[in-house]
Amino acid sequence: MTERADWRPSAPLANLRARAKLLADIRGFFQQADVLEVETPACSFHASTDPVLVSFRLDYNGPGAQGRPLYLHTSPEFPMKRLLAAGSGSIYQIAKVFRNGECGRLHNPEFTLLEWYRPGFDHERLMDEVAALVNSVLPKPRPVERFSYGELFQTHLGVDPHQATVAELKACAEKQGIAGVSTLDLPERDAWLDLLLTHCIEPHLGRDSLCFVYDYPASQASLARIRVGEPPVAERFELYMEGVELANGFHELADASEQRRRFEQDLVRRQAEGLPIVPMDEHMLSALETGLPDCAGVALGIDRLLMQVVGAERLDEVLAFPLERA
Repeated sequence: MTERADWRPSAPLANLRARAKLLADIRGFFQQADVLEVETPACSFHASTDPVLVSFRLDYNGPGAQGRPLYLHTSPEFPMKRLLAAGSGSIYQIAKVFRNGECGRLHNPEFTLLEWYRPGFDHERLMDEVAALVNSVLPKPRPVERFSYGELFQTHLGVDPHQATVAELKACAEKQGIAGVSTLDLPERDAWLDLLLTHCIEPHLGRDSLCFVYDYPASQASLARIRVGEPPVAERFELYMEGVELANGFHELADASEQRRRFEQDLVRRQAEGLPIVPMDEHMLSALETGLPDCAGVALGIDRLLMQVVGAERLDEVLAFPLERA
């Protein structure tokens, strides 16, 4: 006799009620701040070029496709920037997003993302608003800490992440006792920086606080502006609670030529790593050419935030039906 599948939700009903309250509270926060809620397509003929993101590809045979596949979005960022360029003003969206190959204690291939954009804000001012929103939904507000990326590496590891060579970063990883480092071949500095950050620094961040990390290396700018200086840094931040990343924000790049160059660099890396080559979003690049207002934007994981609200240890404690029960 075939064993019956467990049809029940993995999350307790109390946590599903907490999800409904969290979403209502977020909408109330933005209504008070006069930020417009928007919806954009989950399917697009374009995809994120970022080599660390794997988009779900869909075969679509209906009208208008002209033989092109569709991609489920990994973030609503690109169409939201088109709205900003069209004069929308401050906007937010609560969206289901999709990332292939991501599943585990803190990952599910389908998850809920809150993304918002504030014309006239830089990343510093947006950090203040992120802290205000998060503290407004937590059972008990937390103190806020801010550390630069360089400061964290100096404090925890005694290295300068903006200047250290690959050999120096590998030696640091070996000294920290990260398993398998001696045989690990990572040619890029950023890969070693990510390894050190995730293994040696992240677990200490946001313990009983909201911890913002800002001023990332320029090579990790993604869609953020780069501030000229010595060293140049990306005007980008991340938020951590209890060692878990909750949000990633930028003082948004508005230069269409520079954004195209970064997309093209991504595609070169994809080809070198044997990853699928995806179509860059020409609609978004055209919007940047028309003119994106000076703004800052941030994406915040709703499911991970809900984990903090209810004290959960795993995503499946706050999702009705994670991948295993979908």
